[in-house]
Amino acid sequence: MKRQDSRMGAFRAAAGLALALLATACQPAQEGATLPTSPPVVTAPAPAEVQQPDPSRASGRAAPPMLQPVALGSFESGSAIADSVTGNVEIEGAVIRGENGAEFVTERVAIVRGGDEYRPGERYADALMIGAEHPVELRRVVAEKSPTISPGNAFCREFRTGFLAIARITGGEEDVVKVMGLRGSDMPAPSAEDIAVCTSTQYFARR
Repeated sequence: MKRQDSRMGAFRAAAGLALALLATACQPAQEGATLPTSPPVVTAPAPAEVQQPDPSRASGRAAPPMLQPVALGSFESGSAIADSVTGNVEIEGAVIRGENGAEFVTERVAIVRGGDEYRPGERYADALMIGAEHPVELRRVVAEKSPTISPGNAFCREFRTGFLAIARITGGEEDVVKVMGLRGSDMPAPSAEDIAVCTSTQYFARR
């Protein structure tokens, strides 16, 4: 009987210990207790925006060279052909006006040399009778007005004038200004099959 009572006592002690452990596990964490946490998430900083250079603020850059006109001012007709094409002429920065009403609105596109070809095998020097190194101002004709006293366009008559080539020869008491009209839409060049000469004229200006 005593053995049975001792066994019951041991069983009750073991059960009480188990209940105490279970109660401890179910209790909420005490204030201030440190709980295990997951590792912090590290976020990479956003890449800085790449600043593009501002051309207007760039320093040390040379502006593109301006094309200098070879002839500006008033010039007198120097031949019967010039009388028919324009008469006396006024050459300005963008406009060329003839005394006979002809007018050309132009834009300067290049300074070439007499030895350059405006079409295959044909040079400015030969058409204008100037030296191979002589500068020639090439202008594209943007708009054209026909003479008021003769029919047709000034330089190319039934065709639209595409370009004007201008050269100035300085010497003696008078400067000679030569103007050649070209028709065609291609840029005058050694490969420009579309370009052809219309008329070449000359004018004079006293120095």
